[in-house]
Amino acid sequence: MKTRYTVALSICAGVAVGAAAVQALHAQAKPPAYVVAEIDVTNPEPYEKEYVPRAAKAITDGGGKYIVRGGKTAAIYGEPHQPRIAVMAFESMEKAQAAFNSSAYKEAKKVGDKYANFRVYAVEGLSQ
Repeated sequence: MKTRYTVALSICAGVAVGAAAVQALHAQAKPPAYVVAEIDVTNPEPYEKEYVPRAAKAITDGGGKYIVRGGKTAAIYGEPHQPRIAVMAFESMEKAQAAFNSSAYKEAKKVGDKYANFRVYAVEGLSQ
């Protein structure tokens, strides 16, 4: 009978230690970052052909995932700042900043600056 209690107590202790470890790992996780780009495109055709493919590749290569890329906008309160909006998700603020500071994105941005005006900022999200 004592063996059963010992085994049951050992299982409970193992579950408690495992739960504590999982909580500690979640507490260490960095919150995701979201990059919002408000873009005033002045020359749509070359913007789409020359800038978008280069920028999209640099962002995805940097670990970003597009959530919004262009598309229809609707004002809820006030007016949207620019006619084109893009939203990208990254694992962390550091990864977002690294993607936009990469040489690949900087080269794409040089091209994009010929055809659009950009307002781009990153926002730290809630930890999951």
